[in-house]
Amino acid sequence: MKIARIDSYVVDAGWRPWIFVVVEADNGLKGYGECSDGRNPWGVVGTIEDFKPLLIGQDPRAYEMRLWDLIRGSRASLGGIGAKAIAGIECALVDLKARALGISVVELFGGPTRDWTRVYWSHCGTSRVRYGELLGTPPLRGLEDFTALGYEVREQGFTALKTNIIFPGEPASTYFPGFGQGPGTTDQAITPDLLRHIEAQMRAFRQGAGPDVDLCLDLNFNFKPEACKRIAKALEPLDLLWLEIDMYDPEAILQIKESTTTRICTGENLFYMRDFIPYFELHAADVFMIDIAWNGFSQSKKVGDLAEVYQLNVAPHNYYSHLCSFVSASLCAVLPNVRIMEIDIDDVPWKDDLVTVQPQIEKGQMKTPAGPGWGTELVESEIKKHLWKDKKSNW
Repeated sequence: MKIARIDSYVVDAGWRPWIFVVVEADNGLKGYGECSDGRNPWGVVGTIEDFKPLLIGQDPRAYEMRLWDLIRGSRASLGGIGAKAIAGIECALVDLKARALGISVVELFGGPTRDWTRVYWSHCGTSRVRYGELLGTPPLRGLEDFTALGYEVREQGFTALKTNIIFPGEPASTYFPGFGQGPGTTDQAITPDLLRHIEAQMRAFRQGAGPDVDLCLDLNFNFKPEACKRIAKALEPLDLLWLEIDMYDPEAILQIKESTTTRICTGENLFYMRDFIPYFELHAADVFMIDIAWNGFSQSKKVGDLAEVYQLNVAPHNYYSHLCSFVSASLCAVLPNVRIMEIDIDDVPWKDDLVTVQPQIEKGQMKTPAGPGWGTELVESEIKKHLWKDKKSNW
């Protein structure tokens, strides 16, 4: 079996693009991967194009060898756009190999360790602020609407949610200076009124969700450690599942963790074991997030296994398509140290159309994939109806 063709698609996902990779063998068998990047999709697919000469004509089943070919082909630049492109290709190769054997990726990697994986409703309210009209969801005009949304999460059977900093109003808005909002927004400081709002927002969610639904707040790259410590301290009475923080200094993350009883999660921006080791050695956080679409499946499995050595739980970063939900659930099914899995519930209406099988979610848990490969396939004819083209990310 040889690699005959590699296609990549940048797909319209409303406020961000999804990036899919399709690797086709000379016998017509296909494998599917995802490496979505909300800000630099054309850089990722351009890199996939650059990698094609290293792949065409090679055996797709030797995915570990192909991975090292690609790493060396990128001059060992282990991160960023190059790593994301490699991850999408590697996921497609893993899928193709499992399909060639007639088994699931879960079986290929020795699973399952679980039949169901607990999931949390991610970007709860955040997506509705930006694209409520597209989603057909009610507006967030006041704190009482957070309470209603928390109640909705609980009524739909979910046992956890994650949100971002949202200002209700007409229109409502979100707080993402860490991802760029012009001059004067780079300081990563917090003001007393913003701190009070964060506390009020999360209390409103708690009121609606009740005491048994876990709450998470994602701070992204928005704050320096001093601000994170103040936020974590203010939220201690709410007993969050975690406060999520992106930061490239493991000692700074540890400083935040040691200042509070609020649990800390980090890691979605890290690549491969090399990046995670300094955080693991310090036990810098309580939970570590792994982005499979940016690390690839086999490397994510290695990170998860290494986390187990340090007695740490992991959680897949998954704000992507249904394909990546199957990939993420497959990872959860072959690891013994999973905390919970991310999934977006509010999403574009054509999300289901892009795959042959949709995730089975019951009582806030996703069924472990059992079909060949990831357990679902991309529908390329539907994908071509929803190409990103010249749109800009609003994430």
